[in-house]
Amino acid sequence: MEQQKGEILIITTLVIIIIVIFLISLFTVFQRRKNTLLQEREEAKKKYEQEIAETQIEIREETLRNISWELHDNIGQLLTLAKIQLQNATPDNINEISETISKSLSEIRSLSKLINPEFINKITLKEALHLEVERFNRLNYINAKLNVKGKEKQINQKHGIIIFRILQEFFSNTIKHAKASNLNVTLKFKKDNLEIIAQDDGIGFEMNKVVRNGIGIQNIKTRAELIKAEVNFESKPQQGTILKINYYI
Repeated sequence: MEQQKGEILIITTLVIIIIVIFLISLFTVFQRRKNTLLQEREEAKKKYEQEIAETQIEIREETLRNISWELHDNIGQLLTLAKIQLQNATPDNINEISETISKSLSEIRSLSKLINPEFINKITLKEALHLEVERFNRLNYINAKLNVKGKEKQINQKHGIIIFRILQEFFSNTIKHAKASNLNVTLKFKKDNLEIIAQDDGIGFEMNKVVRNGIGIQNIKTRAELIKAEVNFESKPQQGTILKINYYI
């Protein structure tokens, strides 16, 4: 009897030790996974914030380039024209001179909105796109249109910056490489998501070749993944290009 009690005590003790060891191991594994998860989350947060900061810098650099071009190509020409008109001023062309100067002032006011370094942190996505489309038409880069459907909803400002930069890259490719005449941008505000469609009528491209070479598309998709947005391209040679962004509000 005493022997049986001793065996039971030994077995019980072993079982308890095994359970304790198992619990300690389980807790250790849990802590490691928790720490790994927290570390991954922190790294993802840093990557997100870094991407936001880099995107803001890129937008500001693009804005400064645009201002430089407008000062040289648009406002410079208007002021030169005004100077010539003033040198040949007559009572008959006073209204024409006044109109040229007024247009110059209007262009300068438009640029002044962009000079403020904080404008991109305060402006809505719709307003930013409106300014881009307005600029394209003003400088005769391309015939551009912005269509807004549905009731506008507020979206995360940082996400809006990412979306704007994605569209800016698409616009840049359209104007520089696509040889397009028209650019249409549509914002569709729905119940739970915002659908954005940007379409040009340019020379297009073969999707397989571009995806394989990774020309710009991978960069756009990587940025979209940061804000959990879906991005799709559609293009065929001589049939233009379509960019679709589906962002969940």
